[in-house]
Amino acid sequence: MDKKRYRELETILKGIASHRRIQIVDLLDKQSELSVFDIAEHVYIDFRTTSEHLRKLTIAGIVMKRSDGSSVRHALTKRGKDILKFCRTLE
Repeated sequence: MDKKRYRELETILKGIASHRRIQIVDLLDKQSELSVFDIAEHVYIDFRTTSEHLRKLTIAGIVMKRSDGSSVRHALTKRGKDILKFCRTLE
């Protein structure tokens, strides 16, 4: 593996490296197309904290954003689904 690929893997692993982010990914697997407010309400954390977690998940390519009028909806990418599937094998 080349150096660039190691950095890409690091970004992905850092993106999921939080119990809250894993919880958000699990939620988005069950209920796709949620807003930041919806996610914050379901995982019982502050809006700003939720927004920061979603930012990191998006950078890692685990979550994608879609504009829906005045709100932004979030859903898992294929990578996000694959990572969640891998995480479930560790349980």
